[in-house]
Amino acid sequence: MKPRTRCVWVGDDPLYVDYHDTEWGVPEHDGRALWEKLILDGFQAGLSWITILRKRDNFRRAFADFDPKKVARLGARDIERLMGDAGIVRNRAKIEATIGNAKAYLEFDDGEFARFCWSFVGGKTLDSGLRPGAKVPAETAESKALSKALVARGFRFVGPTIVYAWMQACGLVNDHLTTCFRHDEVRPKRK
Repeated sequence: MKPRTRCVWVGDDPLYVDYHDTEWGVPEHDGRALWEKLILDGFQAGLSWITILRKRDNFRRAFADFDPKKVARLGARDIERLMGDAGIVRNRAKIEATIGNAKAYLEFDDGEFARFCWSFVGGKTLDSGLRPGAKVPAETAESKALSKALVARGFRFVGPTIVYAWMQACGLVNDHLTTCFRHDEVRPKRK
């Protein structure tokens, strides 16, 4: 059996391989799931994504399975508890931003957050058509615009680089290399 060709960043860590093969770049249209992934990408700032992947279950436990209503109610005692939780990234600014971002998320009507996010790519996955050796941008015009709009809505830790990584992860943009077996699987279907 011929080995599958993957994006070069994947490496051979089984957790990373599984994430790449089953989740990364798959178009996500559930607002709550989009919000969770945006929070995790914010926590990733300054760290490697594999660090966040290894702690993802701990994050879910610590933040009430990313239920925005429950997260929005967290207070000072909860922040101190979370600062002592070695299972997550213990960064006060990111923890406080998560609580604030839950409140900002709740300002959207049901389903509106997903529509809002997807509107920055015209409602469908942008296919970057990256070839091996191509330089992957750290941000794009779309990630800059979405970042600015999120900040205007009260979100934090949503700079254009974080937003672009999140857009890749959530399938708003298909940045699988054209030689990667997943590229065509998550590619937008043409009518």
